[in-house]
Amino acid sequence: MISVIICSVDPQDLSVVKENIEKTIGTKYEIIAFDNSQDQKGICEIYNLGIQRAKYEYLCFMHEDIEMLTAEWGVKVIEIFEKNKELGLFGIAGGGYKSLVPSSWYNADLEINGQFYCNLIQGFKYGGKKEFLDHRNPKNERLSLVATIDGCWMCARKSILPAKAFDQNLLTGFHGYDIDFSLTVGQKHQVAVTYDILLKHFSEGTFSKQWEDAILKIHKKWSRHLPVNVDGLDEKMMLRYERRAFKMFFNRQLNLGSSYDKLIAIIWNARHSRIFGPFKWYKVYADLWRVWRKRDRSIT
Repeated sequence: MISVIICSVDPQDLSVVKENIEKTIGTKYEIIAFDNSQDQKGICEIYNLGIQRAKYEYLCFMHEDIEMLTAEWGVKVIEIFEKNKELGLFGIAGGGYKSLVPSSWYNADLEINGQFYCNLIQGFKYGGKKEFLDHRNPKNERLSLVATIDGCWMCARKSILPAKAFDQNLLTGFHGYDIDFSLTVGQKHQVAVTYDILLKHFSEGTFSKQWEDAILKIHKKWSRHLPVNVDGLDEKMMLRYERRAFKMFFNRQLNLGSSYDKLIAIIWNARHSRIFGPFKWYKVYADLWRVWRKRDRSIT
């Protein structure tokens, strides 16, 4: 028994995915779909409304540009939760280490990183690439614990969620909700990626200015909690790699026109992280100054 919650902007896509759900879910369900094509409410607000209206314990938040490929996937969702009592949230893609450096749920800039866990057919609506099966199961598991998951499809227990599980006051658009939600649930419950369910996602993510703004808000909010290190990486070692990733982040931000003061503020927010220890966060200030000076000299 599952409540499927969808934020819709395309009636045709919604019609197709509803038919697909009916054919594949294999258990009693309801679809709570919101037509957001005109109101353009933030996805956090929409999902919170969906939680309030849901009558079943198991919630499935999904994009409408998805095709479920696993038969009776709803039965599998229930089985996964019933077999894993500490599990609060799972999806089909996620990362084992959520960096302190502002990033998506997986930071490709880290030279040593947490594992990438994934099982979906990825399409490319905007990039024009050929779709492919993205299957990454580094530990050969059916269910892998992670720090954060991708939000294209994710399932949660209703009973563990606060009244407004998605931070609609902080995140008013369509980005970052999955990372913030993962971190919220992960405070008291496990977050995971399953390999028992396969779907096709017809579009890829986009990294716009709006996405970046949302990520910076999330990192400021969770500064005392980051990094989330489910994969158990050595954090003394990760401090070195986080600093290197910060340098790459600084260069990228400066290329986009960010000010020195903005980057100083980002470091100031990150100073609470446990990986810095007493006064070690000052080293990131020094790293920024070196990046800035190097660029300044190259210009002059």
